[in-house]
Amino acid sequence: MRSAGRPSTLAQPLGRPSVGRVAAYLGLFVLGAVVGVAGSLVQSGWFPGGLLLALAGEAGLCLGGARAAGSRGGAVAPAVGWMLAVILLTASRPEGDFVFAAGGGSYLFLLGGMAVAVICATLAPGRQPDGDAVRLGK
Repeated sequence: MRSAGRPSTLAQPLGRPSVGRVAAYLGLFVLGAVVGVAGSLVQSGWFPGGLLLALAGEAGLCLGGARAAGSRGGAVAPAVGWMLAVILLTASRPEGDFVFAAGGGSYLFLLGGMAVAVICATLAPGRQPDGDAVRLGK
């Protein structure tokens, strides 16, 4: 049973995150960008295995970040870093250089990486009430 003076965790207003949590999210964001850059180079260099390796690396980082942070934000931060890095690498430069060629592997990497990011953010644990009465109906 819930105590009379303490409302449910879900009913409480959100507070500011701690400095450590913000630093962890920033670190996960930077790691996501690094994995995005590394994955974009690996997926084209060694096509079928590199694509799978790049997507598995992103999935591992997103799920590991969610487990380490204990929230969905731990999965979203590296996913945003990955997406930002990959989108910036798709833009061609004025010299005509680009990282991604117009091929099936590049599109599979882009769309598959976005799908992996959404799946990992969905599977990550959300806010759960703590205490003995973990079901809201009790």
